[in-house]
Amino acid sequence: MTLQFPSFHEKKLPSDIKLVWPEVNSHDTNILDRITGSLVGLAIGDALGASVEFRPHQYLVAYPVTDMVGGGTWGLQAGQWTDDTSMALCLASSLITQKGFNRYDQMVRYKWWYKYGYLSSTGQCFDIGNATRTALEEFYRRQMQLKKDYNYQTEFEVDQLLPDFIKRVQFNVNCSEEGVAGNGALMRLAPVPLFFCRQPPVAVEYSGQSARLTHGDNVAFDACRYYGALIVAAVNGEQKESLISDQFYDRHQSWFSSKPLHNDIIHIAKGSFKQPGGYKDGIRGKGHIVLALEAALWAFWSADTFEKGAFNAVNLGDDTDTTAAIYGQLAGAYYGYHNIPTQWIHKLYANQLIVCVAEWIEYLGCLKSQLPEQPKPNHIRNQLSISSIQPCYVNTADSTRPMPSVNGKKPERKSHHRRSNSVPRRLGFIETILSCGGRRKPKNRTKEKQT
Repeated sequence: MTLQFPSFHEKKLPSDIKLVWPEVNSHDTNILDRITGSLVGLAIGDALGASVEFRPHQYLVAYPVTDMVGGGTWGLQAGQWTDDTSMALCLASSLITQKGFNRYDQMVRYKWWYKYGYLSSTGQCFDIGNATRTALEEFYRRQMQLKKDYNYQTEFEVDQLLPDFIKRVQFNVNCSEEGVAGNGALMRLAPVPLFFCRQPPVAVEYSGQSARLTHGDNVAFDACRYYGALIVAAVNGEQKESLISDQFYDRHQSWFSSKPLHNDIIHIAKGSFKQPGGYKDGIRGKGHIVLALEAALWAFWSADTFEKGAFNAVNLGDDTDTTAAIYGQLAGAYYGYHNIPTQWIHKLYANQLIVCVAEWIEYLGCLKSQLPEQPKPNHIRNQLSISSIQPCYVNTADSTRPMPSVNGKKPERKSHHRRSNSVPRRLGFIETILSCGGRRKPKNRTKEKQT
């Protein structure tokens, strides 16, 4: 039984989701630590920058962020996060529920967040970028046309459509266009390269495809491909010198197949972010994806701890939460969960849910790597490219999906206890899968309320 994500109808906050953990320990605790670090790092960067979002650099020179606090722009409590983490959790919930990359399902979940506050820390969508809003409204319009054309009774029925049908009717899930290149595609990225980290070319291609849904410009596609590659490399243990090397892209050309990166992204890959003066040398925490990527990499390059880099990202000013969330994905993957300040983890809203999600991403991602697949290329704007992954409902789907009967009975849903905040328990895979085998977890678990 996998982690069950509630229906948007339930109006359940992330901190109230019942946690279900994989039943066996991790085969590779280093990879699990880095995957957890990346997801938690994203959320911590988001929460750290939330209180000063939209503040200019000059304000933060006078009043720099030195800790995770509440109030400010959105009036949130310390540790609550914004759209960056909500969308990343929507993406992660799709990967876990669908056991793979289903772009239609991803857009459905983003729409639920936008319309109903699904997986929001407040229960409402209170912060959304213009490009994302436009794409989700276009997606909804296309869904309603599909509903009319095929005589569906409710929007919810349309939300449940399977990949084969979406492909057969040629429903276009890419709801953006050339010229749209905001940082919203990059801020939510981490679940994709983390899930497919054992299949680097697949991870890189899907990283790009995840951007196309809401940000249609080629530079957004390639920014996500490049950053996805960096996250994959970090999770697999590459040293920092390699990650920030001017030769990283050249050494990993095989991950990008035969499709070269956009010139603006190559410029960054060649080291444009290595500016000792930071803001004085032109580094900007702005909303364009090229500037955001450069700023996040500068923060990573300019510091030797997760904490210092996070402060550097936030104190650039402007889109503070997103710059820091992008930084946190790579920095968390490199430094690992155990090197993120404990006091920040304890403050982080729904921290155990994020840790649990990370465990399922590692678990299912390893299983998925036993059945390698090649994603279909997706370079033409709005080109439809549906993966061959079929949703699996029994014991894997969330409560919004139908549960088929087995011998006339529905599968039993088992309850699991929550566990301590301090360290994520290790997960692994069925012993018979030798390459991902592990020791079974003990049955007894502690119960502790999430923060």
